[in-house]
Amino acid sequence: MSDNIMQSAGSINVGDVVTLNMVLIGTSGTIVKVNGEGRVRRRLFDMGLTPGAEVFLRKKAPLGDPLEITLRGYELSLRKDEAQYVEIKVTDLPSTSSAEGENK
Repeated sequence: MSDNIMQSAGSINVGDVVTLNMVLIGTSGTIVKVNGEGRVRRRLFDMGLTPGAEVFLRKKAPLGDPLEITLRGYELSLRKDEAQYVEIKVTDLPSTSSAEGENK
């Protein structure tokens, strides 16, 4: 994965490039890169996770897996291990009230 990816969800700011599994509920971003190889990468592309697409993290299950994102006008559920391959540039952060209910 890219060297410029932030390592801690607590320190994410607008403009940072992070993996999708690291962001808080309510975060929006633009996909900048899809990592992985072979079938995994192809599957992510087939689901619409392509560079330039806008994503919004809607929900996380109580234990953090799976994640539900809004992408291209539909809701998509992803496992954390799939979401770790998707790098996004953060465009909007959640409000303080929605982040308080976040499962960490």
